[in-house]
Amino acid sequence: MKKKIIILLAGIVVIILIAMLFIKKSKNPDVQLITYIAQEGEFELTVTASGNIQPVIKVDVGTQVSGIVKRIYADFNSQVKKGDLLAELDKSTLSERARQSRSSLNKAKSDSLFAKQNYDRIKALFDKNAATPASLEDATNRFSSAVNTVTNAKADLQQSIINLSYADIYSPISGRVLSRAVDEGQTVAASFNTPTLFTIANDLTKMQVEAKVDEADIGRIKIGQYADFIVDTYPGEKFGGTVSQIRLEPAVVQNVVTYTVIISAPNPDEKLFPGMTANISIITQSPKGICVPAEALYFTPDPANIGNYIVENENIKGNKVWIKTEKGFKAVPVTAGATDGITSIILSGVKSGDELVVGIEKTVTKKSSASILPTPPPGERHTAL
Repeated sequence: MKKKIIILLAGIVVIILIAMLFIKKSKNPDVQLITYIAQEGEFELTVTASGNIQPVIKVDVGTQVSGIVKRIYADFNSQVKKGDLLAELDKSTLSERARQSRSSLNKAKSDSLFAKQNYDRIKALFDKNAATPASLEDATNRFSSAVNTVTNAKADLQQSIINLSYADIYSPISGRVLSRAVDEGQTVAASFNTPTLFTIANDLTKMQVEAKVDEADIGRIKIGQYADFIVDTYPGEKFGGTVSQIRLEPAVVQNVVTYTVIISAPNPDEKLFPGMTANISIITQSPKGICVPAEALYFTPDPANIGNYIVENENIKGNKVWIKTEKGFKAVPVTAGATDGITSIILSGVKSGDELVVGIEKTVTKKSSASILPTPPPGERHTAL
């Protein structure tokens, strides 16, 4: 009887051991390593911004006199040269003012001549003691006043002639007419502000992008850096340019400070129009070296999820990566360089061709699996069993 009890207890122990082994096996699923082959390369660090495309030189053409637009000789998109007549104001009122000024000048000259003759006569009588000092003083003042009147009349006539010339609106530069703000028969008033009649761009084959760069990034922008940008109307097509100016005046909108960066961009086909919105990437650095995924520097294996792999040098402090070995993986200290948040440059500690462990994936069933870390960025990766 005692022997049967011993056999029964032994059988129970065996069953318990088998059950524990089964449970342990079910809680320790198969493990796979996500690896990346380190390789020489380079990537670009960029500053992104948005802005508008504008001509390099854009001139607003106005008028300095008021009047009615009589004729218009240039329209939207017209190609004009410097000195071309763009528009003409009605000259009847200005011509009349010039005629009146000329008449006033002639009268002033006549009055001045009479005053001069009267002065000469009084002066001769005064020299013979036949005229009083008061009469001589009066004749002198009348003559001086007449001379001043002639001077003022000449200035008025000159201004009237200038105003008459302002009735013809000429192009100050060669280029393309972007806008026309008036029509024939329209009255323009130049009493307080100069009204804009035309806007002319100098050369549309050379454009500039006025990028609004955040204050946190402006310190990384330098003259001569290359930039590429896209516009909505040409999806998938990139345009290029170089930074030509960094303006110091800040723009503050809702407590957000930005600075204007001018990017000179060729436009030989004139595909870029003034005012288009551009999304810009300014390349600030192009570091070269051993490229690895950024998460390789942050990966730390969880002892509970490494299966039968052997981990070496796990106590290394500071920046490190994990290199795959025959039986597992080991930590290697590294010196990290530039990063864009996706790819990092390793300056020392890793050579091209090293296989780095960047994540662990454990297979729960044949049809499903769970990843310990997010999938690394695109590159030459391997999954090791």
